[in-house]
Amino acid sequence: MMNKGGAAGGGGMGGLGGGGPTAAAAAAGAQKQKNLMQRVENDIANIVDNFSHLVNVSRVDDPPVRNSQEAFMMEMRAARMVQAADSLLKLVSELKQTAIFSGFASLNDHVEQRTKEFDHLAETTDRTLARIGDKAAASLKELESHYYSSAQRANPDLQP
Repeated sequence: MMNKGGAAGGGGMGGLGGGGPTAAAAAAGAQKQKNLMQRVENDIANIVDNFSHLVNVSRVDDPPVRNSQEAFMMEMRAARMVQAADSLLKLVSELKQTAIFSGFASLNDHVEQRTKEFDHLAETTDRTLARIGDKAAASLKELESHYYSSAQRANPDLQP
């Protein structure tokens, strides 16, 4: 019943139901969220339950033997409350780490996407520049042939 906060649950859900990596990631995220919510509910229920038992056991008007038993029960309940609170703290830390690392993952995905887009643009630009260079070379060759075969070159004295 006591969740020590060690196993996060969820983990790698791999290829669920064939929608590609995005669907698998969404399913894994939903499962992890469900497990985390279940941990929160269990830990809070443990804290409330142990606190109510702690208050019920804390009567002082009983015989001495009963008081020592109740003192032991109070210590045990208090220890369980501390364990549940510690589990909640671990959960909060895990959620913070998940938020940080998922932020980095989405940032990395965005960078990779932009890199692919820029590589595609660079290839397109290279092809366009090569085509423009070929057209310029062809135009220059045509202009040279017209110039060398023109009357202007043959008779430099002819001025328009």
